[in-house]
Amino acid sequence: MTKCLLLSFLTVAALPLGACTAEVDREQQVRAPAVQVLGAAVNCVQTSRIRDTVVHDDYTIDFRMLGGEVYRNTLPGRCPGLGFEERFAYQTTTGQLCSVDTITVLQSGGAPRGPTCGLGQFVPVRYAETDG
Repeated sequence: MTKCLLLSFLTVAALPLGACTAEVDREQQVRAPAVQVLGAAVNCVQTSRIRDTVVHDDYTIDFRMLGGEVYRNTLPGRCPGLGFEERFAYQTTTGQLCSVDTITVLQSGGAPRGPTCGLGQFVPVRYAETDG
């Protein structure tokens, strides 16, 4: 009985440590430039207004819109290969790309499609000034 309690305690005690390690790993893998948040996050952007996208890493995509706005989407989880390939596909029938939608990593060299990953909310941002 004591061994079971001890094992249960060790398992529960290890969970927070694992969560901290995962957060540290994520911070080391994020390569997105600093931004200033300009307003509240939105759930959707109109696909017809997306001028281009910039993939920074496996977690972060900037959607540059017609008119100069930039919306940063920080994925809720890592999307393996996204930062390496720097390209993805999405499919929508509503004319909007939303936080409930998914993207699929496009792999180079004729390889099959990569992982499919969920999006986060779209946060309006401006790139932070950097000291030259």
